[in-house]
Amino acid sequence: MLPELNRIKGIHPGAILKRELKALGIKSNEMAASVNEHKQTISAILNERRGITPRLSIKLADYFRVEVDYFMCIQGCYEVNQELEQQKMIGLTPNLKLFRKALFWDTDFEKLDWEKMKSAIILRIFERGNEMEIQEIISFYGHTAVNRIIQRTKNDFLPSFEENVTKYLK
Repeated sequence: MLPELNRIKGIHPGAILKRELKALGIKSNEMAASVNEHKQTISAILNERRGITPRLSIKLADYFRVEVDYFMCIQGCYEVNQELEQQKMIGLTPNLKLFRKALFWDTDFEKLDWEKMKSAIILRIFERGNEMEIQEIISFYGHTAVNRIIQRTKNDFLPSFEENVTKYLK
């Protein structure tokens, strides 16, 4: 049974779908076939790389027997939440005194764009940062955002990366 909208505001619709498919014991390709959608599209949504369209919202509503705008409402709430997160970040920087400038030897530390370079910064800090730097990055970007970026990355360049991920995110 799909949750009420007010309980899941801000969550990507793919996460909701993934949980529901698992609870019902349905494979994503089975659902894709049932709603006449490409399995790659459903996979991208389940992996939070793509959003729900109005056409797909109607198909999924019929499949799950909910209101036709149920999934569009989830998508809209998620997008508003993402925009608010980005607006909060504009012009903000973490406590720069906590970072060793040597971590960013290849760029002008004072001119780092902490939002545009978010992924690269997080990865570098988890590769080479100390405990204080890692904690500041998690505090600045938020545990969820850091975890999402780390999950999208396979980094076996330095063993400290996996050690830090295990220590601070799991």
